[in-house]
Amino acid sequence: MINIFNLSTGEALMLSSALLIAVGLFAIITRRNLIRMIIGLEIIATGVNLNFIAMSIFKHGPNIDPTAHALTVISIVLDGALVGVALALTLVVYRKFKTLDTDEIRKLRW
Repeated sequence: MINIFNLSTGEALMLSSALLIAVGLFAIITRRNLIRMIIGLEIIATGVNLNFIAMSIFKHGPNIDPTAHALTVISIVLDGALVGVALALTLVVYRKFKTLDTDEIRKLRW
């Protein structure tokens, strides 16, 4: 059993990122609402960004690696663009089909 009170900073960040990725995957798999699926995708992206920083801590120890932080900032900007496009597409789908349920949208395909 892992004692969560004796974890190092890198280990705690890795555990947190794994938890965020698992919660995001659960949200995407179990939810049928498009907006909730987008929120789950954003939770996964947050977990991946946290994983970048945790791997930097594991590799360089207490020193700060600017590469991981730069990748994280770029990833945050790209995630913002992704959410904007996804919400715009969701708005178009809602206006066309009057629902955000993916099962209903799938039935209306043909």
